[in-house]
Amino acid sequence: MTQTMLSDLTTAAVGGPAGKFVEARTEADIIDAVRSADAAGEQLLIVAGGSNLLISDSGFPGTVVRIASEGFTVNAEDSCGGVAVVVQAGHNWDALVDHAVRHAWSGLEALSGIPGSTGATPVQNVGAYGADVSQTIAAVRTWDRERNAVQTFTNSELKFGYRDSLLKQTTVHGSPRYVVLTVEYQLPLGRMSAPIRYAELARSLGVEPGRRAYSNDVRREVLRLRASKGMVVDHADRDTYSTGSFFTNPIVPADVSATLPEAAPRYPAGQDGLVKLSAAWLIDQAGFGKGFGLDQGSVSGGRASLSSKHTLAITNRGSATAADMVAIAREVRRGVVERFGIELHPEPLLIGVEL
Repeated sequence: MTQTMLSDLTTAAVGGPAGKFVEARTEADIIDAVRSADAAGEQLLIVAGGSNLLISDSGFPGTVVRIASEGFTVNAEDSCGGVAVVVQAGHNWDALVDHAVRHAWSGLEALSGIPGSTGATPVQNVGAYGADVSQTIAAVRTWDRERNAVQTFTNSELKFGYRDSLLKQTTVHGSPRYVVLTVEYQLPLGRMSAPIRYAELARSLGVEPGRRAYSNDVRREVLRLRASKGMVVDHADRDTYSTGSFFTNPIVPADVSATLPEAAPRYPAGQDGLVKLSAAWLIDQAGFGKGFGLDQGSVSGGRASLSSKHTLAITNRGSATAADMVAIAREVRRGVVERFGIELHPEPLLIGVEL
């Protein structure tokens, strides 16, 4: 029997064999696969788009369930309430965003080009360019493995934070308590975007921050900006073989922020007394520029490196192992602590590997 290699299921293209592999194409398939693994006492790993995972070279010894459910249902659509769309967990995220923009459903356009599945978006509270999915999610339907029952969460019950949610907080070593089945989004109708909150995107669109633009223009510019940073999957470009941003932007007390140079970018953290910093700026200023690690004498032997376009991504240059990518991450994290006293935290799930 041929083993499924997890490197074939992840955007970083690393990871060893799955002990057991199940592809689940319907909600019933997902629940059956999870219940069977739990009943057998097997470890469980959920994979969908594979864009936020770094999996050990030794693989995963338990059951890997790949969520492959697709499609969506429009439950309501009117000029007052907007559109309520329920999306299957395995549905490609960017395909949903593209459909939304084409059909004048506003609110998702700044999240264009993000790889992965729709079901993963509430787990990380996926965001980019000043937007995140907590702004549009109405409810998430899940399978609760502890109660052995379907559990639906409203937006407020999901405890969304920066790249965080109740779903993430209850996931241990890649094994979630709540397996996402569907996600419901509530989106206004209209060809104009949500207010543009990100300065770089506003400049690119020629509008003031806080103003709106045509959603199709926002999608075009976001895709262009992401591609310029290697953040749109392109099989011909090794800079896109990554987990996306490897580190989250640190949120620190204001007095820690005050110790940094004046030029250090600072953003509101949404909480009094806290400031969000730029992980990319810290990495670069600690001496790790674009392409760090490409030298064959580096900690990864040149097999893995920071992207040559963007310092937040750790990339597989063609033959990298998970150990190679972790070696780059460790070196970068060590250097930022040494230079600024700030510890960076990984954004992807680390399965069988540690920093």
